[in-house]
Amino acid sequence: MKRKTPQEKKRLSYLKDHRNNYGENDKSSRRNIRRNKRFPNSANRRHAQTALTVLLGAPDDARADAAEERMNGRRPKRWRKSPDAPLGAIVDGALEHRAKMGTTQAESAAARLRSVRSRFDWMAPSDNPLLPPSYLRMVRSSLAEDDETGCA
Repeated sequence: MKRKTPQEKKRLSYLKDHRNNYGENDKSSRRNIRRNKRFPNSANRRHAQTALTVLLGAPDDARADAAEERMNGRRPKRWRKSPDAPLGAIVDGALEHRAKMGTTQAESAAARLRSVRSRFDWMAPSDNPLLPPSYLRMVRSSLAEDDETGCA
């Protein structure tokens, strides 16, 4: 196996390392992911239980049809976890935000952005298959515009 250079290690780190970009504390996700998976399942079980209580007692086709219609009348609730963003995208976004807010000088911000963006090709989906399509579209649209950092 070939030894990696520090530059290759940094490039792979920007590609493969991911960070939570949901907007919450990343430690709270340990608890909240389980909770968010639990609530829709509980609601679906509760809905099924209340729809099936109609069938208690003597069998009746009309009640069975009504219960089946009620069961199938509502789409089941579900929750999906949003994917984490690659470290390169997080660093790029932070540097771009600092440049727009004016907390850093424009020329140093532009140099840093060029450095981060040179680590891998932001435009090529083949370079990072883990990048979600929605984020890829956002990156492409932000690079297409001419911003004040001069890095587009």
